[in-house]
Amino acid sequence: MITTIEKHLGDKADYLKFNTPKIPKERLHLPGPDWVDRIFAPSDRNNRVLANLQRLYGTGRLANTGYLSILPVDQGIEHSGGASFAKNPDYFDSENIVKLAIEGGCNAVASTYGVLGSVARKYAHKIPFLVKINHSELLTYPNKADQIMYGTIKQAADMGCAAVGATIYFGSAESGRQIVEVSQAFAMAHELGMATVLWCYLRNSAFKVKGADGKATDYHVSADLTGQANHLGVTIQADIIKQKLPENNGGYKALNLGSSGYGKFDERIYTDLCSEHPIDLCRYQVANCYMGRAGLINSGGESKGKGDLEAAVLTAVINKRAGGMGLISGRKAFQRPMKEGVALLNAIQDVYLCPEVTVA
Repeated sequence: MITTIEKHLGDKADYLKFNTPKIPKERLHLPGPDWVDRIFAPSDRNNRVLANLQRLYGTGRLANTGYLSILPVDQGIEHSGGASFAKNPDYFDSENIVKLAIEGGCNAVASTYGVLGSVARKYAHKIPFLVKINHSELLTYPNKADQIMYGTIKQAADMGCAAVGATIYFGSAESGRQIVEVSQAFAMAHELGMATVLWCYLRNSAFKVKGADGKATDYHVSADLTGQANHLGVTIQADIIKQKLPENNGGYKALNLGSSGYGKFDERIYTDLCSEHPIDLCRYQVANCYMGRAGLINSGGESKGKGDLEAAVLTAVINKRAGGMGLISGRKAFQRPMKEGVALLNAIQDVYLCPEVTVA
């Protein structure tokens, strides 16, 4: 297994040897078979939430490891159905989305009220359902970036969901309303016995900053800003945080150049808590999830066709070695024939099953 992983990593195989993180792993709460007992049993989550969390962590190829592999297919709303499924029209059929998650050995399938509701009686007892309760939409002209509620928490409970998920666009003008809406929805979900997963995304055009050389850097994927988004996410009691893999750092510093003033930061973020290594950047995200008490799952990103499998394995290695909990990968899996999608999901899972891929 490790030989195959090294082959997929190519010139990034040295990531397997990185062992000088700024935040030592001994400070983290790391995934393991006892995750629900160790982390959630002492919390304020009720017994029904614990049962659904245990079901989530006890399903699929990663069952009882503490790691998660989730198939998310809400792109028909977020990116439009035609743009998402043109590569493989089979996934216009909602049942095929659930079939891929099951065949792929996933812990759960995450999708819309419509997708999961259409096949709930057939599959809700076979794989944990994670319903996405809010979405953007791409029919308003001009397009706008906002997350609006598409259903109720009672609907999610009635269809047998183990968990609910939501997105907040932190940094956007709408984020205040979204924080209130999602916080209230998560409280109701916990009351009705469901776990909560938060897509902690940044959204503000000002986060793309031009440097002195005229080149723009996109700080939507900076470790410091995404880390703070994670910290806000766990504050509203998200049990699991979904975040994009960080690609840079210094968002706060860039947004405080000249006469502008934004947020608060400490230089030790960049010297004592984080280096420029991708594993260290991701570890800073984990640290902002209460040192790992809320599991960090990174997103798989868009499908580019050739190289998708290698990119997914690299993301999984970075996440696991950073102390993260797994991957939530959709487009790379469903925008290809099902057999190939299953193989890609299994390759991701193999990283978490491989004992030679250790936490740095």
